[in-house]
Amino acid sequence: MSRVAKNPVAIPEKVEVALSANSISVSGPLGKLSHPLTDVVKLEREGNTITVVAANDSQHSRAMSGTLRSLIANMVHGVSQGFTRKLTLVGVGYKAQAQGSTLNLDLGYSHPINHKMPEGITVQTPTQTEVVLTGYDKQVVGQVAAQIRAYRAPEPYKGKGVRYSDEVVVIKETKKK
Repeated sequence: MSRVAKNPVAIPEKVEVALSANSISVSGPLGKLSHPLTDVVKLEREGNTITVVAANDSQHSRAMSGTLRSLIANMVHGVSQGFTRKLTLVGVGYKAQAQGSTLNLDLGYSHPINHKMPEGITVQTPTQTEVVLTGYDKQVVGQVAAQIRAYRAPEPYKGKGVRYSDEVVVIKETKKK
């Protein structure tokens, strides 16, 4: 059995979990998420905890039990507390500005970039070089952060570009004669 799946998922007071034959839905103060279930994994609910158990002894079933446990834990955490991803703009003249659900970026191109945020994602710019994304779905928050980073990924010689706040960019040495 997966070591991850052995730990039960604790359900906070404000979060409601509904189990059906082929899906699980989690709703809380920040939103509602659902995920389909497969036949290779069984869910057992005991009070305020959910335990994920492999339905049979196949390797696929054991692997999926750990994966589903992590997905359920992320859903519970997302609807109760939410997820945050922080981006930093490094470069002369690089700046960001949030206007409602649109992020306006100036990244050294001849044109500004306007990135529309999907539903459930809020964007803030505490300073011109910082972008903070928040939302209740971990996958969507990470995907939007990756899309924004892809507009101008950090280059290895000067380190200019859009990077995650915890990302370390290793600077290459220039070519010597």
